[in-house]
Amino acid sequence: MENSKKSLGLPGQMAIGLFLGAIVGVLIQNVPVVEASFFKPIGDLFIRLIRMIVVPLVFCSLVSGAASMGNAAKLGGIAVRTLVLFMLTTGIAVVIGLLIANYMHPGLGVALPTNLAQPKAVTAPSMLATLLDIVPLNPMEALAKGNLLQVLFFAIIVGFALSALGDKVKVAVQFFDQMNEAMVYLTGLIMRFAPIGIFALIAFTVGSFGLSVLLPLVKLIIAVYIAAFIHICLVYLPLVKGFTRGISLGMYFRILAEPLLIAFTTCSSVAALPANMRASRRLGASKDVTSFALPLGCTINMDGAALYLGIASIFVADVYNMPLDFSQQMTVLIMSLLASIGSVGVPGSALIVMTMVFAQVGLPMEGIALVAGIDRVLDMARTTLNIMGDSTCALVVSHLSGSAEPVDPDRVVI
Repeated sequence: MENSKKSLGLPGQMAIGLFLGAIVGVLIQNVPVVEASFFKPIGDLFIRLIRMIVVPLVFCSLVSGAASMGNAAKLGGIAVRTLVLFMLTTGIAVVIGLLIANYMHPGLGVALPTNLAQPKAVTAPSMLATLLDIVPLNPMEALAKGNLLQVLFFAIIVGFALSALGDKVKVAVQFFDQMNEAMVYLTGLIMRFAPIGIFALIAFTVGSFGLSVLLPLVKLIIAVYIAAFIHICLVYLPLVKGFTRGISLGMYFRILAEPLLIAFTTCSSVAALPANMRASRRLGASKDVTSFALPLGCTINMDGAALYLGIASIFVADVYNMPLDFSQQMTVLIMSLLASIGSVGVPGSALIVMTMVFAQVGLPMEGIALVAGIDRVLDMARTTLNIMGDSTCALVVSHLSGSAEPVDPDRVVI
């Protein structure tokens, strides 16, 4: 009995919570003894607890890493490799989405509702404004608002300053090292609540969506999930097998199960970030790369969103009988790549990206409202893909930079 308890780790408990939550959600739909909203505060509490530790975890980890790195050229090499890999995988994701959508045509046969609300067109900030916004006017405000790009920038320069001052600030360096360990420990405590939080989130989600909402757009849902599966098989798994050693696919998925389940249930890359940092370190990603690539990936590496954007464009074009030619689909590809960075830190970035693309290729903005009702179901696949992409890129960059560590499923230090 004791052995069976030990064999059921946190990912197993989370999977059980996911399964039981789905069953309860179905029961709520058919036997409404309790409202689905009853479970929402429990799920929200879990998300808030995780988000509470994200900023201090990222800041302390980055300061500690930059202070120990002490080499701007080394960080520059990591940054270049990370950005190139992010852009490459995002571009492939859009192409896969477009190919699947062109093959399946999920919008054909969908009746056009007459009561669509037209979303307001939103203009994303320019690339120059986005780059300038990386530098915080008030670092404390950036920390308070959880602006990860600004936190990342400030933490790196603080870390380099500590490194340059050497023994004069040895106590400060030790403080951030110890705070990093404290945040890791706190993450472990909060994750004990994960099975209950996941149960509540799934019960609320499944209980809130009836078949009457899902069935008309089931072809779109299937297209998104198929495209996500293909992207994993054609991009992430070959990268893992090609650039890493000593990692079997079974071990890869077993260690990543924790952040992937959190991403799938919360639909939040930020909420899954602490677990993703722990899992990536266990898979052998170095501390330097993990501390830099994963917070950055939460803001600009949107493979799931890019893949969905390609499918959504074809879907809306089919519904409105406005087929996109090759040049327009190439515009979707280019705009998706640019918009993934151009909308960083802007509330409602998914809406911004979609309105930008739709405006560029002449699709009606009303089409965005078509998928609003099932966006949560689609966001589960998008966020899970984003998290897997961040971790995979961190692994590959660690091996390319020669800083990868041995695989250790029991590693606890970030």
